Amino acid sequence: MNFSSDLNTSDRISEMFRKLKNESRPALIPFVPAGWPEFDATIDIVKTVEKAGADAIELGLPFSDPLADGVTNQNAYYEAIQQGTNTSTVLETVSLLRKEGIEFPIIVMGYFNPIFTYGSARWVKDAKEAGVDALIVVDLPPGESNELESAAKNSGLHLIYLVAPTSNPERLRHVANYASGFLYCVSLTGTTGARSELSSELPDFIHRVSEYVDLPLAIGFGISERKHVEEVGKLADAAIIGSAFVRTISEASLEERSIEIVKFIRQMKGEDSDFS
Repeated sequence: MNFSSDLNTSDRISEMFRKLKNESRPALIPFVPAGWPEFDATIDIVKTVEKAGADAIELGLPFSDPLADGVTNQNAYYEAIQQGTNTSTVLETVSLLRKEGIEFPIIVMGYFNPIFTYGSARWVKDAKEAGVDALIVVDLPPGESNELESAAKNSGLHLIYLVAPTSNPERLRHVANYASGFLYCVSLTGTTGARSELSSELPDFIHRVSEYVDLPLAIGFGISERKHVEEVGKLADAAIIGSAFVRTISEASLEERSIEIVKFIRQMKGEDSDFS
Protein backbone atom coordinates (compact mmCIF):
# COMPACT_ATOMS: atom_id res chain seq x y z
CA MET A 1 0.00 0.00 0.00
CA ASN A 2 1.29 3.45 -0.85
CA PHE A 3 0.16 6.08 1.63
CA SER A 4 2.67 8.77 0.63
CA SER A 5 1.68 12.32 1.53
CA ASP A 6 2.89 15.44 -0.26
CA LEU A 7 3.01 17.46 2.96
CA ASN A 8 6.16 18.27 4.89
CA THR A 9 6.77 15.46 7.37
CA SER A 10 8.74 17.55 9.87
CA ASP A 11 8.15 17.11 13.58
CA ARG A 12 4.67 18.60 13.93
CA ILE A 13 4.41 17.56 17.60
CA SER A 14 7.48 19.51 18.69
CA GLU A 15 6.48 22.48 16.54
CA MET A 16 3.04 22.51 18.18
CA PHE A 17 4.46 22.67 21.69
CA ARG A 18 7.00 25.36 20.73
CA LYS A 19 4.20 27.48 19.29
CA LEU A 20 1.92 27.05 22.30
CA LYS A 21 4.69 27.82 24.77
CA ASN A 22 4.91 31.25 23.17
CA GLU A 23 1.13 31.60 23.45
CA SER A 24 1.14 30.45 27.10
CA ARG A 25 -1.73 28.01 26.72
CA PRO A 26 -2.12 24.24 26.68
CA ALA A 27 -2.68 22.29 23.48
CA LEU A 28 -6.28 21.21 22.97
CA ILE A 29 -6.39 17.67 21.57
CA PRO A 30 -9.80 16.05 21.01
CA PHE A 31 -10.17 12.31 20.49
CA VAL A 32 -12.52 10.58 18.07
CA PRO A 33 -12.58 6.98 16.83
CA ALA A 34 -11.77 6.68 13.13
CA GLY A 35 -14.61 5.44 10.92
CA TRP A 36 -17.31 6.74 13.27
CA PRO A 37 -20.20 7.66 13.56
CA GLU A 38 -20.32 6.76 9.87
CA PHE A 39 -17.51 4.99 8.10
CA ASP A 40 -16.73 8.03 5.93
CA ALA A 41 -17.31 10.72 8.59
CA THR A 42 -13.72 11.14 9.80
CA ILE A 43 -12.51 13.47 7.04
CA ASP A 44 -15.21 16.08 7.68
CA ILE A 45 -14.93 15.77 11.45
CA VAL A 46 -11.16 16.32 11.47
CA LYS A 47 -11.41 19.21 9.00
CA THR A 48 -13.95 20.87 11.28
CA VAL A 49 -11.84 20.22 14.37
CA GLU A 50 -8.79 21.86 12.80
CA LYS A 51 -10.77 24.84 11.50
CA ALA A 52 -12.38 25.32 14.91
CA GLY A 53 -8.93 25.81 16.46
CA ALA A 54 -7.91 22.52 18.04
CA ASP A 55 -4.17 21.97 18.03
CA ALA A 56 -4.07 18.26 17.08
CA ILE A 57 -6.37 15.28 16.71
CA GLU A 58 -6.19 11.92 18.40
CA LEU A 59 -7.70 9.25 16.12
CA GLY A 60 -8.85 6.06 17.78
CA LEU A 61 -7.86 2.81 16.11
CA PRO A 62 -10.95 0.69 16.86
CA PHE A 63 -10.43 -2.52 18.81
CA SER A 64 -12.94 -5.12 19.94
CA ASP A 65 -11.77 -5.21 23.57
CA PRO A 66 -10.82 -1.64 24.60
CA LEU A 67 -10.34 -2.26 28.31
CA ALA A 68 -9.05 1.23 29.17
CA ASP A 69 -12.09 2.93 27.63
CA GLY A 70 -15.42 3.67 29.23
CA VAL A 71 -18.84 2.91 27.78
CA THR A 72 -19.00 5.96 25.48
CA ASN A 73 -15.81 5.09 23.63
CA GLN A 74 -16.48 1.36 23.73
CA ASN A 75 -19.80 1.85 21.93
CA ALA A 76 -18.20 4.11 19.33
CA TYR A 77 -15.44 1.57 18.68
CA TYR A 78 -18.02 -1.20 18.28
CA GLU A 79 -19.99 0.83 15.75
CA ALA A 80 -16.84 1.70 13.81
CA ILE A 81 -15.80 -1.95 13.60
CA GLN A 82 -19.30 -2.99 12.50
CA GLN A 83 -19.02 -0.48 9.66
CA GLY A 84 -15.77 -1.99 8.39
CA THR A 85 -13.13 0.19 10.07
CA ASN A 86 -9.82 -1.60 10.54
CA THR A 87 -6.10 -0.89 10.75
CA SER A 88 -5.71 -0.38 7.00
CA THR A 89 -8.72 1.92 6.65
CA VAL A 90 -7.48 4.12 9.50
CA LEU A 91 -4.14 4.63 7.76
CA GLU A 92 -5.90 5.29 4.46
CA THR A 93 -8.00 7.92 6.22
CA VAL A 94 -4.89 9.66 7.58
CA SER A 95 -3.39 9.71 4.10
CA LEU A 96 -6.59 11.28 2.72
CA LEU A 97 -6.57 13.87 5.51
CA ARG A 98 -3.05 14.96 4.56
CA LYS A 99 -3.99 15.10 0.89
CA GLU A 100 -6.99 17.24 1.86
CA GLY A 101 -4.61 19.75 3.46
CA ILE A 102 -4.83 18.87 7.17
CA GLU A 103 -1.63 20.22 8.71
CA PHE A 104 -1.92 19.80 12.47
CA PRO A 105 -0.53 16.71 14.26
CA ILE A 106 -2.40 13.43 13.88
CA ILE A 107 -1.95 11.02 16.76
CA VAL A 108 -3.26 7.47 16.50
CA MET A 109 -4.37 5.89 19.76
CA GLY A 110 -5.16 2.22 20.05
CA TYR A 111 -4.30 -1.18 21.43
CA PHE A 112 -1.39 -3.40 20.51
CA ASN A 113 -3.22 -6.41 19.07
CA PRO A 114 -4.31 -4.79 15.76
CA ILE A 115 -0.83 -3.31 15.24
CA PHE A 116 0.87 -6.61 16.05
CA THR A 117 -1.45 -8.44 13.65
CA TYR A 118 -0.75 -5.89 10.91
CA GLY A 119 3.00 -6.16 11.60
CA SER A 120 4.64 -3.62 13.91
CA ALA A 121 7.43 -2.48 11.57
CA ARG A 122 5.06 -2.48 8.59
CA TRP A 123 2.53 -0.40 10.57
CA VAL A 124 5.14 2.21 11.48
CA LYS A 125 6.33 2.45 7.87
CA ASP A 126 2.81 2.83 6.49
CA ALA A 127 1.75 5.20 9.27
CA LYS A 128 4.70 7.49 8.69
CA GLU A 129 4.07 7.54 4.94
CA ALA A 130 0.39 8.30 5.56
CA GLY A 131 1.22 11.29 7.76
CA VAL A 132 0.80 9.97 11.31
CA ASP A 133 2.94 11.91 13.79
CA ALA A 134 2.63 9.80 16.92
CA LEU A 135 1.26 6.54 18.25
CA ILE A 136 -0.24 5.80 21.65
CA VAL A 137 -0.57 2.10 22.46
CA VAL A 138 -2.71 1.97 25.58
CA ASP A 139 -1.82 -1.57 26.65
CA LEU A 140 1.87 -1.71 25.68
CA PRO A 141 4.38 -0.85 28.43
CA PRO A 142 7.72 0.64 27.33
CA GLY A 143 10.36 -1.95 26.51
CA GLU A 144 7.84 -4.67 25.62
CA SER A 145 8.06 -4.48 21.81
CA ASN A 146 11.54 -4.01 20.42
CA GLU A 147 10.27 -4.24 16.85
CA LEU A 148 7.75 -1.42 17.27
CA GLU A 149 10.07 0.79 19.31
CA SER A 150 13.01 0.36 16.96
CA ALA A 151 10.92 1.02 13.87
CA ALA A 152 9.35 4.12 15.44
CA LYS A 153 12.71 5.52 16.53
CA ASN A 154 14.26 4.96 13.11
CA SER A 155 11.34 6.56 11.29
CA GLY A 156 10.87 9.56 13.58
CA LEU A 157 7.38 8.46 14.68
CA HIS A 158 6.77 9.45 18.30
CA LEU A 159 5.73 6.69 20.70
CA ILE A 160 3.63 8.22 23.45
CA TYR A 161 3.44 6.34 26.75
CA LEU A 162 0.94 6.61 29.57
CA VAL A 163 1.58 7.08 33.26
CA ALA A 164 -1.01 7.03 36.02
CA PRO A 165 -1.25 8.37 39.58
CA THR A 166 -0.17 4.91 40.74
CA SER A 167 3.12 5.09 38.76
CA ASN A 168 6.03 4.91 41.19
CA PRO A 169 9.47 6.54 40.70
CA GLU A 170 10.93 3.35 39.20
CA ARG A 171 8.14 3.23 36.62
CA LEU A 172 8.55 6.93 35.81
CA ARG A 173 12.30 6.56 35.30
CA HIS A 174 11.67 3.56 33.05
CA VAL A 175 9.13 5.43 30.93
CA ALA A 176 11.48 8.41 30.63
CA ASN A 177 14.01 6.17 28.87
CA TYR A 178 11.53 5.37 26.09
CA ALA A 179 9.10 8.30 25.85
CA SER A 180 9.07 10.62 22.85
CA GLY A 181 6.99 13.61 21.80
CA PHE A 182 5.07 14.04 25.03
CA LEU A 183 3.90 11.97 27.98
CA TYR A 184 0.23 11.09 28.48
CA CYS A 185 -0.67 11.56 32.14
CA VAL A 186 -3.87 9.72 33.07
CA SER A 187 -5.66 12.03 35.48
CA LEU A 188 -7.23 9.25 37.53
CA THR A 189 -7.29 5.51 38.08
CA GLY A 190 -10.01 3.82 36.03
CA THR A 191 -11.39 3.97 32.51
CA THR A 192 -12.03 6.92 30.23
CA GLY A 193 -15.17 8.99 30.74
CA ALA A 194 -16.26 12.55 31.43
CA ARG A 195 -16.15 13.69 35.07
CA SER A 196 -17.48 16.82 36.73
CA GLU A 197 -14.26 17.44 38.69
CA LEU A 198 -10.62 16.59 38.16
CA SER A 199 -8.80 14.74 40.92
CA SER A 200 -7.54 16.88 43.79
CA GLU A 201 -4.38 14.77 43.69
CA LEU A 202 -3.58 15.80 40.10
CA PRO A 203 -1.15 18.65 40.98
CA ASP A 204 0.99 16.36 43.14
CA PHE A 205 0.93 13.67 40.46
CA ILE A 206 2.06 16.05 37.71
CA HIS A 207 4.79 17.44 39.95
CA ARG A 208 6.11 13.91 40.54
CA VAL A 209 6.09 13.13 36.83
CA SER A 210 7.95 16.32 35.94
CA GLU A 211 10.76 15.35 38.29
CA TYR A 212 11.58 12.34 36.11
CA VAL A 213 10.44 13.21 32.58
CA ASP A 214 11.77 16.13 30.54
CA LEU A 215 9.00 16.17 27.93
CA PRO A 216 5.75 18.11 27.45
CA LEU A 217 3.00 16.62 29.60
CA ALA A 218 -0.55 15.98 28.41
CA ILE A 219 -3.43 15.22 30.76
CA GLY A 220 -6.33 13.03 29.70
CA PHE A 221 -9.26 10.98 31.10
CA GLY A 222 -12.18 12.91 32.58
CA ILE A 223 -11.64 16.30 30.92
CA SER A 224 -15.04 17.59 29.83
CA GLU A 225 -15.37 21.30 30.66
CA ARG A 226 -13.59 24.58 30.06
CA LYS A 227 -12.64 24.79 33.74
CA HIS A 228 -10.82 21.47 33.38
CA VAL A 229 -8.77 22.82 30.47
CA GLU A 230 -7.92 25.87 32.56
CA GLU A 231 -6.77 23.62 35.42
CA VAL A 232 -4.68 21.56 33.02
CA GLY A 233 -3.08 24.72 31.64
CA LYS A 234 -1.72 25.53 35.09
CA LEU A 235 -0.12 22.10 35.42
CA ALA A 236 0.76 20.69 32.01
CA ASP A 237 1.17 21.36 28.30
CA ALA A 238 -1.89 19.70 26.72
CA ALA A 239 -5.46 18.67 27.48
CA ILE A 240 -6.81 15.55 25.76
CA ILE A 241 -10.59 15.40 25.56
CA GLY A 242 -12.12 12.04 24.72
CA SER A 243 -15.51 10.90 25.95
CA ALA A 244 -17.01 14.38 26.19
CA PHE A 245 -16.13 15.09 22.57
CA VAL A 246 -17.33 11.67 21.41
CA ARG A 247 -20.63 12.25 23.22
CA THR A 248 -21.00 15.67 21.59
CA ILE A 249 -20.70 14.07 18.14
CA SER A 250 -22.98 11.18 19.10
CA GLU A 251 -25.77 13.49 20.29
CA ALA A 252 -25.63 15.88 17.32
CA SER A 253 -27.69 15.36 14.20
CA LEU A 254 -25.76 14.94 10.97
CA GLU A 255 -26.97 18.39 9.86
CA GLU A 256 -25.85 20.06 13.10
CA ARG A 257 -22.65 18.05 13.68
CA SER A 258 -20.16 20.63 12.37
CA ILE A 259 -21.85 23.40 14.34
CA GLU A 260 -21.74 21.37 17.55
CA ILE A 261 -18.09 20.41 17.02
CA VAL A 262 -17.11 24.05 16.53
CA LYS A 263 -19.13 25.09 19.56
CA PHE A 264 -17.47 22.43 21.69
CA ILE A 265 -13.90 23.20 20.61
CA ARG A 266 -14.30 26.94 21.03
CA GLN A 267 -15.99 26.54 24.41
CA MET A 268 -13.06 24.42 25.54
CA LYS A 269 -10.72 27.20 24.38
CA GLY A 270 -12.82 29.90 26.03
CA GLU A 271 -13.68 31.52 22.71
CA ASP A 272 -16.81 32.67 20.89
CA SER A 273 -18.49 29.68 19.22
CA ASP A 274 -19.59 31.49 16.05
CA PHE A 275 -18.12 29.66 13.05
CA SER A 276 -16.94 32.04 10.36
